[in-house]
Amino acid sequence: MRLRRGHDKAAALLAALPRDPRADAYPMPAVPYGWYAVARSAELRPGEVLSLHYFGRALIAFRGADGRAAVRDAHCPHYGAHLGAGGKVVDGTVECPFHGWRFGADGRCVEAPFAVRTPKVSLGGLPVREHSGLVLVYVGPDDPSWEVPEIPETTSRDFASPVDDTCRARVHIQEMRENIVDESHFHFIHGQAEPPVQDWQVDGPFAEVRGRIRRRVLGRDIDNTFDAFMYGPGVMVVRTHGPVLSVTAVALSTPVDDRTSELRMLYYLRKPDRARFLTPALKLVFRAEALGEVREEVHIWDHKIHQPRPVLLPHEQGIRQLRCWYAQFYPSETETAPEAVTAPETKTAAKTETEIETAKPAASARPPHPRRDRPSSDAAEPRPPRRPATPEPTAAP
Repeated sequence: MRLRRGHDKAAALLAALPRDPRADAYPMPAVPYGWYAVARSAELRPGEVLSLHYFGRALIAFRGADGRAAVRDAHCPHYGAHLGAGGKVVDGTVECPFHGWRFGADGRCVEAPFAVRTPKVSLGGLPVREHSGLVLVYVGPDDPSWEVPEIPETTSRDFASPVDDTCRARVHIQEMRENIVDESHFHFIHGQAEPPVQDWQVDGPFAEVRGRIRRRVLGRDIDNTFDAFMYGPGVMVVRTHGPVLSVTAVALSTPVDDRTSELRMLYYLRKPDRARFLTPALKLVFRAEALGEVREEVHIWDHKIHQPRPVLLPHEQGIRQLRCWYAQFYPSETETAPEAVTAPETKTAAKTETEIETAKPAASARPPHPRRDRPSSDAAEPRPPRRPATPEPTAAP
């Protein structure tokens, strides 16, 4: 209890501190390349338009005529209306609330009232995968070369419906991921007696950390093992196994803009084999114990700054190892951060109907730009991380 009171006091003090302006200046691009969850499948209902804002972009999500999820840019190329503010789904297309233009799940305009011919314009968008109850999008310069495997606990009857907890902090998503390998914080935030010993393994865009957590819960000492599987910068699955409770936590870290990141935690509790009626009570206990600790971490994240060269103790190897692995998801030095996070298909060439019918290519009259007009040898297109062998989904514990 003394330790918990100290935590609460520290959190209150942190919340009262003025924000350090340096905390908003990240030395890393805001959006590393990879897969990110932008919604749960249940949130994207057929016939509805879901308004989103991630990666510093206004986005919409809707289901096409075949029921598959689509994530497109939110603003109509005709006159700039936000399709998520009054737009509706008609026959598997999204209809602009301002002038009735319709766009298919692939982004292409399929109807423009009063036009002689349908304009050849499109809504930008992102590659989408949907499984494990999640709508995932890929951000990167090319098509994705790797996939996030399905998470079996999300559809298993042996696990309860998830405890869903979402929070946002002014911190880079890399700092959120470093939390799992920050050995020393397990004592001060999670009540572990000493820093855990962790085993780190890497396979291309995938990584795995194994460790053990010993802590006291409701007056009882609990000894749990955990396995954290990382699938790129945005998805992590942590499986904790113990004598009392086994939990699979799906940690979804997604950039909102260049200063804010979202952490969505979905906790799947394994139902007791011989007393499944106790599951609701276990979820209540879990909420009381776990969610407060997450809020404590968010308070700290919201006021910390990024230390590119932290002073690490000999046992604190996890942060260094994770940073080396995480570096592969950033654009190369030949790319600039704002342009690097925009997939090629997101560039929308909005033209009037007259321009579409009559315009012909013309020589550019603009003067050369010292950075934009580099020789081709300096503008080589970077490649995404190498394609690894996607691991088989881990069976439910």
